[in-house]
Amino acid sequence: MTKVKDIGEQGLLERLQRFCPPDVIGDDAAVLVTDPEQSLVVTTDMLVDGVHFSNATTSPEDAGWRAAAANLSDLAAMGATPLGITVALGLPGDLSVNWVESLYQGMTECLQQYHTPIVGGDVVRSPITSLSITAFGQVHPNRIIRRGAAQVGDAIVVTGVHGASHAGLKLLLDPQIGKHLTTTEQAALIKAHQRPQPRLDVLPHLWKILDNSKFKIQNSKLRINNSPSPQSPVPSPQSLTPVAGMDSSDGLADAVLQICRASGVGAVLESSQIPLPTAFDHWLTSEQALNYALYGGEDFELVLCLPPEAAKTLVQQLGQDAAIIGSITSDTKVLLHHQNQKIPDQVLNLSQGFQHFSP
Repeated sequence: MTKVKDIGEQGLLERLQRFCPPDVIGDDAAVLVTDPEQSLVVTTDMLVDGVHFSNATTSPEDAGWRAAAANLSDLAAMGATPLGITVALGLPGDLSVNWVESLYQGMTECLQQYHTPIVGGDVVRSPITSLSITAFGQVHPNRIIRRGAAQVGDAIVVTGVHGASHAGLKLLLDPQIGKHLTTTEQAALIKAHQRPQPRLDVLPHLWKILDNSKFKIQNSKLRINNSPSPQSPVPSPQSLTPVAGMDSSDGLADAVLQICRASGVGAVLESSQIPLPTAFDHWLTSEQALNYALYGGEDFELVLCLPPEAAKTLVQQLGQDAAIIGSITSDTKVLLHHQNQKIPDQVLNLSQGFQHFSP
């Protein structure tokens, strides 16, 4: 088995260049062309062996797919269309070259769906396998989705189901816990963990709805965290897209809390409206299922705050692939409401979910 140290840096780079477009790589940096009047969106994500992936649960192809999907999901959460990614690798010399090539194969399989190339990167020696991806996208300034743009009265829309990825990880770590699930149900949950889908497909529906004149509202309190540069066209208040959001990679509760904190608002979530995998119905208790959905993370779905009519229209267009789970309030607390009046409202906070460096 050929190892990284056997072929060295240049030999490895030569092998990995076949995953990149030949007309883009080969110089000290890549050149990406944006469309006129578009803003450049940049995001970086790092994944470390033993923290974000493991040979026990993730093949190198799946690790590559997940790494690419995580970055494309961040672009989708900003309303951006992907242009390309760069990949920086930290590799032990004893790691097999086949593992690295399989990692790139998985990334490519994900990226090809969205016509997104790998346009460069770097390789260094490291005692631990790690990869850092920087993704580039573009979006019109009027269509940037920001965490700080939620308004009191907005409806909270989520795409997809939540808790599936965490359930898939649990099954990979201990297959016995899924003995009451069908083979199809197990496979679907595991796929949700190993091969998540970034929700770039939602954006065309969203823009079509928000381009409708009745949803173009003037609101002087609409929060914009980053002002356009002097060279950028300054959108008028009437043309600003009344939408806030982010992805749910760190959990549904985390996403809602981050949006509310950035916007200076609160929210009420209806527990019965949170979409869950059907397999949960006969596998987990209602408390376990809700905990998976709120705090499991890595579902890479979108959480959007829209005017109620726009939210209803979006859910109608996406069908069973979206749901309204609550609304934005003037209070600064995020409450989880249960239809069962015997269960009091629960105040959600960031400490309940996963945080790096937490005890």
